[in-house]
Amino acid sequence: MKVVYFTHSLLSCWNHGNAHFLRGVLRELGAIGHDVLALEPEGNWSLANLLADHGEAGLEPFRAAYPELVTRSYDPADDVEPLLDGADVVVVHEWNDPALVARIGALRIAGGDFTLLFHDTHHRAVSDPEAIRAFDLSGYDGVLAFGEALSDVYRRWGWGARVWTWHEAADLRHFHPPAQEGDRQGIVWIGNWGDGERTAELEDYLFRPAQDAALPLDIYGVRYPREALATLARYGVRYHGWAANAAAPAIFARHLATVHVPRRYYTQLLPGIPTIRVFEALACGIPLVSAPWEDSEHLFRPGQDFLFARDGAEMTRHLRAISADPALRASLVQSGLETVRARHSCAHRAQELMRIVETLNPHAQPHLARIVA
Repeated sequence: MKVVYFTHSLLSCWNHGNAHFLRGVLRELGAIGHDVLALEPEGNWSLANLLADHGEAGLEPFRAAYPELVTRSYDPADDVEPLLDGADVVVVHEWNDPALVARIGALRIAGGDFTLLFHDTHHRAVSDPEAIRAFDLSGYDGVLAFGEALSDVYRRWGWGARVWTWHEAADLRHFHPPAQEGDRQGIVWIGNWGDGERTAELEDYLFRPAQDAALPLDIYGVRYPREALATLARYGVRYHGWAANAAAPAIFARHLATVHVPRRYYTQLLPGIPTIRVFEALACGIPLVSAPWEDSEHLFRPGQDFLFARDGAEMTRHLRAISADPALRASLVQSGLETVRARHSCAHRAQELMRIVETLNPHAQPHLARIVA
């Protein structure tokens, strides 16, 4: 099959977490014989920021890690139909312009001989529902949602059995333990500051516990305003700025443990959805401790694959224990790797996507459902 994916960007992962998953899934689809193409709008926000900060050199980690992936840029004002030539499956990510989403749907209604799916990997359906309702999905065959709580939102909006939960996962071709263990020191967190969605949580579950455990903390990420940098300085955190996602395995390999601090929307309004960093960290064989979230879909084995901390004091105790106990570190690494390799690889997700597509008939009339309140 020819699979075409309309993304915000494949080239850039600058504040663009969906690129992590998309790269892995497209690579796995290609490995099982499908023709894959990513399409991204010219001058997209993520790529523009990456180039402004790092120039063309910022693209080298992606190109070195994913030489087989093909991406094309396009002018959103141009005719979209030629971009779909020969496509059997078209997936459109929610970080696209509503006008583009509607134009692709209109082509499907007009007889487009392809399966058309909308892919939602964000919390806007609950944090800003009007932004999602602005999408005309009447020509789409179904919706891919990255967690069951988000799938439930679309079911309430009238999609019924035409929404599928399609979790993120780790690209095991790239995210794996180091071939040879080296020296590991301190704690690392790879994540963006964002829009104040977890400011208090970062202080309570990351900065203060690392300081109290007397463990050095390294942070990589973007969009850290002046006040955030001042907070990091107050806790003695070493801030390194942006790191290409392709560099994450090497970064993890230098540290004893990492921490998961979910955004507030994923603990309160969309429970059960971890960040992709959980999958990637476990795949890299680094012990992980998580701030509270509800694993309502039983994706992992909390307490075996990683440790939960109910408050900052427990986070401190867990970090001290991991630092002092090699047997605990080895047990967490073994269990985490076992779960990710058995259930949460991009190869698993590629197979899931193909099974979903097999249930849909591209020759049939599309769903013709509009999002309703």
